Amino acid sequence: MSQADHNTKVRDLEIIATKIRRHVLDICMQRGGYAGQGVALADIAACLYFDEMRASDDGWYHDRYVLSNGHDAIMTYGALAVRGDYKIEDLRTYNEDGTVIDQSPIEGQLGFEITAGSLGQGPSQTAGIAWGERQKGNDKRIYCLFSDGELQEGNVWEAAMFAGHQKLSNMVWIIDNNDLQATGKTKDVLAVEPVPEKFASFGCHARRINGNSIPEILDAFAEAKTITDKPYVMVCDTKIFEGVDCLKAQLPNAHYVAKHQADWDAGLAEMDAKLAALT
Repeated sequence: MSQADHNTKVRDLEIIATKIRRHVLDICMQRGGYAGQGVALADIAACLYFDEMRASDDGWYHDRYVLSNGHDAIMTYGALAVRGDYKIEDLRTYNEDGTVIDQSPIEGQLGFEITAGSLGQGPSQTAGIAWGERQKGNDKRIYCLFSDGELQEGNVWEAAMFAGHQKLSNMVWIIDNNDLQATGKTKDVLAVEPVPEKFASFGCHARRINGNSIPEILDAFAEAKTITDKPYVMVCDTKIFEGVDCLKAQLPNAHYVAKHQADWDAGLAEMDAKLAALT
């Protein structure tokens, strides 16, 4: 790919990431939610859903994606709304009584492979799926997003031991390494660093990247395809509300937020301005 084509791809993905961020704010401003994480993960979502995963003949994906940390479903909702799989009007019922748009979705809901309410389950399920697909001779690649707080769960490391032993090179783990969990900073609750070195000791190829840099994300996904004898782990350093400057400056570094309408309106206006500048 020429440099000009690469630059065009990055710009297109930046536009998509901005649209995802706008959807996240639109959805969460109804009743509050995990907007900070959804906004911060928009760059990863844009690269994953609109460049990395291959399409299937039925219009969905040939490759498979597992969300482990259910609260980050807001990222998937935002991305699938850009694709047109969800209507924004339906997504505005997020966390409403009686809605099917759950904060932590259940298995079988569009875009979600597993029930994601219990944290730390995704890595082991992904490893099992990757092993199964390889046993069947399929070329599907399996992706899983989970959080740094989930690294405090023992079954994550059992999964890492299994994946490393089985050399599951068809699997990519994406870690949202934002140093934040429900009860405080991850490093204060139960420190998990150094994350890449720990996964490497289990036989994985691990790389730390800026999870808000589309060029770095694309480069990591490309590198993963060159690793043929190990699982690939992307340790993505992200920051809450990255990409929405007004909210990043005004809102607390919180796991869950419910703010005044004026704050959400300011974020939406900033996203509209960024879209206008990019298009």
